[in-house]
Amino acid sequence: MQTFILLTRLEPEVLRSPASLEDFEKRAVEHIEKECPDVKWMHSYALLGPYDYLDIFRAQGMESALKVSALIRTFGRAHSEIWGATEWGNFKNIIHSLAPR
Repeated sequence: MQTFILLTRLEPEVLRSPASLEDFEKRAVEHIEKECPDVKWMHSYALLGPYDYLDIFRAQGMESALKVSALIRTFGRAHSEIWGATEWGNFKNIIHSLAPR
């Protein structure tokens, strides 16, 4: 499984009330669970700054991550970015495997 970071910024018309944020989350989770059963949500954070949410999830690969992004964008009137990520320990293993120059 690969780790992905999802940054989401909702369009202003979605943010009509505090309850609308919770409704957006509920609908997003329902759609993702139905369409992407292999996706495992790890963490969700509310943010201060240009994005409203940061989510960390694991999926089999890029195709599943792209489905998540498409679902968020199409039903939620949101801008999203997905970044691939690896844990620091895994990254150190990668750089240690490189031949010295």
